[in-house]
Amino acid sequence: MPENETWDYTLYIPNDVRAVTVCRRTLRLILTLHGLIGLVDTAELLAAELVSNAVRHTKGPAALRVRRTPEGLVWIGAWDTDPAPPEPPRAWDQVAESEEGRGLGLVTACADLWGWQPSARFGDRGKYVWCQLVAA
Repeated sequence: MPENETWDYTLYIPNDVRAVTVCRRTLRLILTLHGLIGLVDTAELLAAELVSNAVRHTKGPAALRVRRTPEGLVWIGAWDTDPAPPEPPRAWDQVAESEEGRGLGLVTACADLWGWQPSARFGDRGKYVWCQLVAA
């Protein structure tokens, strides 16, 4: 794989919790085909958290976007129709035993960088919650 290879995939999904599994498997295939097998497990965890939040906390469609930048970063983002910012991640010791509320804490712990930005898809206002992993 060339060092400066770039690519960009977007998978549009319905508001259905089963779509999280589709996103995880699609992401695994994308990263494997691009020779980034070492990122698969972490990337799957991060994508599952981001997409799960998008599906569980909104009523509209969602999307998973995965891209590789010329600088060697893999960017994983989940778009949803809610323009409100995500809840700030709680401290890990506050959610470690909890079944819920760990998503952005996991993203914070596992990603090299994360954030969110307003965005529009399907003609609706919404947001992308994204994270980055170093692939180079």
